[in-house]
Order: sequence, then structure tokens, then C-alpha cells
Amino acid sequence: MATKKENKKTFYITTPIYYASGALHIGHCYTTVCCDAIARFKRMDGYDVFYLTGTDEHGQKVQEAAAAKGVKPKDFVDGLADRIKTLWTRMDISNDGFIRTTDEAHEKAIADIFTKLYEKGDIYKSEYVGKYCAPCESFWTESQLVDGKCPDCGREVKDAKEECYFFRLSKYADRVKKLLTETDFLQPDSRVKEMVNNFIDKGLSDLAVTRSSFDWGIKVPFDPKHVIYVWIDALPNYITALGYGGKTNGNFDKYWPCDMHVMAKEIVRFHSIVWPAILMALELPLPKRVYGHGWIMFDGDKMSKSKGNVVDPFILTDRYGVDSLRYYLLRAMPFGDDLSYTNESLLSTINNDIVNDLGNLVRRTLAMSKQYFDGKVTAPKTKDERDAAFAAAVDGLIEGVRADMDKPLIGKALEKIFGVIDLANKYIDANKPWELKKTGDTERLNDVMYALLEGIRVTANLLLPFLTKYPRRIFEGGLNIQVPDDFSACRFGAVKKYATGEIEPILNRLDIKKELVELEKIAAELNGKADKNKSGAAADKKPEKEDAPAAEVSIDEFFKTDLRVCKIEACEKVEKSKKLLKLTVFDGTRRRTIVSGIANAYAPDELVGKNAALVYNLKPAKLCGIVSEGMLLCSSGADDVPRLIEPLGEAGDKIC
Repeated sequence: MATKKENKKTFYITTPIYYASGALHIGHCYTTVCCDAIARFKRMDGYDVFYLTGTDEHGQKVQEAAAAKGVKPKDFVDGLADRIKTLWTRMDISNDGFIRTTDEAHEKAIADIFTKLYEKGDIYKSEYVGKYCAPCESFWTESQLVDGKCPDCGREVKDAKEECYFFRLSKYADRVKKLLTETDFLQPDSRVKEMVNNFIDKGLSDLAVTRSSFDWGIKVPFDPKHVIYVWIDALPNYITALGYGGKTNGNFDKYWPCDMHVMAKEIVRFHSIVWPAILMALELPLPKRVYGHGWIMFDGDKMSKSKGNVVDPFILTDRYGVDSLRYYLLRAMPFGDDLSYTNESLLSTINNDIVNDLGNLVRRTLAMSKQYFDGKVTAPKTKDERDAAFAAAVDGLIEGVRADMDKPLIGKALEKIFGVIDLANKYIDANKPWELKKTGDTERLNDVMYALLEGIRVTANLLLPFLTKYPRRIFEGGLNIQVPDDFSACRFGAVKKYATGEIEPILNRLDIKKELVELEKIAAELNGKADKNKSGAAADKKPEKEDAPAAEVSIDEFFKTDLRVCKIEACEKVEKSKKLLKLTVFDGTRRRTIVSGIANAYAPDELVGKNAALVYNLKPAKLCGIVSEGMLLCSSGADDVPRLIEPLGEAGDKIC
């Protein structure tokens, strides 16, 4: 049994806070899913975990993007933050905190941090003269440029001259170098050489930490024409999210220092040089580890919103499920190195590992258990040496996986789990249960089935941090035992008897050629829409007709629709549907069941207690075998995701 939470060791892990400038892609998903897998594993391994993610919402690019859309910056970032949260709900991200740099508590803490560093003499006012990269919002010296261009993104830079406040980064150069070269603070090792050779040994310049050419940001308390720039604004989110700088430290005393900051390699410089220097200046403990992973490459180039080569995680999860995308990202990408993404590699990984290896093992074993023993299988009366090697592999799996996750080598951990799954499939072929049935060797047949069920149980247990849906189905519907919340039973022989059922396949085998064609069509449609949005007409196509207006209705026809406020009391996902939720609502008179296609916008628990607008007198209809007794009104924005309209009032009130 797990120990009480207050007695557990703590583990604090973070993603970077993502810049609120547009929709996220699977590159962002990779970082967030990696951290999620580590966080889930640590929770199940007995740790009190705090997992933080969030959004970086200030800056010139946000101000300009909001102006281009004719909205206020705060309204602009509110919409983007909501869409990011929707994506993390879709990807089953189990974050404990979500910080926004527009949060009032964060803004106050940052203003206090800036003042403290200024009063200490680590921040001073001067004039910046040098080079500026607008896409990266970064200042550079001439010596830092690569071929005259931004060393981070490779784009053109322009001359810049601006009054700024500077952080004395140079003051901490020696201490930071010692941190990088004499400890394992930064991983993998290749990142250390890059930071030392390319930045520290070339000389650390003091860092411009305010701007005065725009005003969307946290104002310097004692000089409000200056806006606190990203390094002092964004990086301390990891401590302000824990309550640092507030009236009480909250979780700061409990969880700081952070166990692991995880990010893509292009922002390692800020987290391994600038961030520890800021903490040194604040006289705070340093994070234990910074890990810079590689990029997801697309056609040989980094996946990037600005380059237009992104892959939409909503489309991939709609077609292949969340577990499939999570598995591909975690297994295919070597942690620390780049991954060359192709649709074909995604589909092949799904077919080979998810459908063939895991899916077929579970399907065959459960079917034979049902056919031969009506699902009732018990532990062997005596040990059989023929099963010793397989049992030992199952028994030793937890230690091997734990060792990999501590490094963390997530792909290696999954490789070990799927190694035992492969052994189980070979065990079936070697022992031929169907022949044991023919010869009437019932005792040996039982022992073989028991070994397979134990192998499935332990591997499914260890897959729970990585795949969030199918392993649960294996326990709940296949093995008919409670889903474990820790790894205490990850040993061969822990369960003595089974009464198994059967479950639907995780996914049917994909026709890769057909799927590639379909994905190309989807990409072409999306690119066509993008081209149309930019130029007013799709590239190489005739301008499409505007949507025809809906047929007019009379006022009498309109008033036939009875709209009322209802209260959502319960909600659950609809099996076999990725878009539908089943809701129980109270309409002021009675409770009714509503089926609504809003699963892409909400997790079921989010909806309980909300008001909704109910079409009260709509004729019932059956959706996915469920009778829906009405309809809930929604609106959708640019992302075409329907979200509930939430009226004021009490259940039963009429909506006029």
C-alpha cells in the first residue's frame, strides 16, 4: 500500500511555459507528455509530485498579434490559454499547476523580484546597442551571431538601440561555469559543452531585462515606462507558481528546489545560464537538474509554427487515439536527440507495437482464457522450470524500468516493457495452448494461461504512466481487477486467480497506404484554408462561394423553440466516441440525459456544476445507442471546437 502523502518524498517537475502566440503542435506535446509520463511514474512509485506547466503571455509579439486581430492583449491570450488547456485535456496531461504570466500573483511577485535585484545592485539602468532578433525577441552582440544571423533561429537581425535595465549576468559567469562543468546539473552532457563553448567561454554579457518600445507586460514598479522583459518575467514562474513572493510561501518550502526542468534544446541557454544566475542573485537553492531534449524534425527541418510545418495533435488523436500518439512520441524519440517525424513512421509504430504486439497479446490471451476456462484461471500448484525464465523477466521488469525513468530514458523504459510483451507473444508460440487443449493437458494449459495473464497484468501496470486509456481497459474489462495506483504488485504471482472478460481491440490494424493518402488530403485541405485566409482565395483554386445564409424563419417559428437554463449534475465519456459526452442535467422539473459533441473542449469533471442552455422541447434522438433528451447550445471560435454557452439563472429559467 502507498504511504500517506505527508510522508512521501517530493518530486517537482516542469515544462517550460509555452509562448501564447498560436496553436501548439506535437513538438510541444512531446515535452508535455514526457513530463507527464515522468510525473505519473513518480506518483505511482510513491512520490508526492507537483507537475507544472503554463503559458508565457507578455511581450511584443503578443501585443502585435492582438492588435492585428483587433482585440486587447489580455483577451487574445485568454483565448490561446483556453485552447492550450483543451489540448492538454485531450492528451491526458496530469499537471498539478497551470501558471500564466498574466496571473495577478505572478505579476506582483515579479515586480518584487525585480525591485529586490535592483536594490541589491544586480540590476542597473543603461543603454543597449547591438543586434535584435524580432521572432526570438532576443538581443545579441556581434560576436554571438552565426553568419551574421540569430544563433537560435537563423533569421536576420536588426540594429537596436534602446534604454534598458540590465541584469549583471557577467557577475555570475564563474559560478555558472562551475555548476555546469562540475555537477550533473545540465543533461545530456552534449548540452554542457555547447553552453560552455558557445556562450560562457566567449564571455557572458550583462542581460537586457526591460523594454520601453512596447507596454504589454509587467511595469517596473519604480520606472513604469519600462516593461520587465521575458527573462525576469518568465523564468521565475517556476517559483512564483509555488507561492514564492506571496504572503505565504505555500508550496515553495515543500517542493523547491525543482527536481527537473524539461525543455527543448533551443531554450537550454536561458535555463542553464540565466535562470541559475537569477537564483544565485536571489540567494535561493538551484534546481537539481535541467534536461534539454531534441527537436521533432519534419522534412529535415525543425517543426515550427512560424515555418508552417506543424503536425496537428487533434487530427492525429481523432484518427488514432491519444494512447497511440503518446506512445509514438515517448518511444520513437531518443530522449536528448532529434526525431525525424514522418506519418509513415507514426503509422508503422502504431501497427507494430500497439496493434500487433500489445493488442494481439491481450486479445489472444483473453480469448483463450475465456474459451478454455470460461475466464477462470488460477496460480499453479507447483512451479514449473519451463516458466522460470518468463517469470524472472516479469519479476525484474519494475527495477529496470525504474532505473531508466530515474535518468530519465523514457524510450528505454518502454523498450523494456515491450521486450516482456514480445517475450509473452513468443511464450504463446512456444507453449502452443491450443495443442495442450487438444491433448487434454488441462493443468499445464492453466499454468500457461496464468503466466500470460500475469505478464499482461504487470506490463499493463507499468504502462499506466505512459498510456492512459488502454491499460485501464485491460484491468477493468479484461482482467476484471482494480486498476492499481502504485507498483506494489508488479511481481509475478501477486494475483492468485483470475476471472477474465474480453475487451475491444485498442485499434484495428491500419492500412498504411490508405492512411497516408488520407493524411495528405487533410494536410492539403488545411493548407488550402491557410492560403485562403492569407490571400482571400485558396491557392490554385477558384474563389469559393461564401456560405449561403440559413433559410429565414418567422418569429412564430422561432418561438416554437423552448430554451431554458439547466444545471449539469454528472458527465462521462461515451464509449466508442472521441467527441461525445453523456451528461445528466436538471431542467428545473426533472433530470434528463443529454449527449453532446463537446469532448474536445472539456474533461467530464470540468462540466459538473455548470449552467447550460437547453433546447427544452427538442424531440429525443438516439446517439451511439444513448437516447438524448434535448440539445445544449454551443458556440465555436477559430478552432471550430464547440464550447457551451453558460447562461445565468437557475435551472428551469426561460432564456429569452
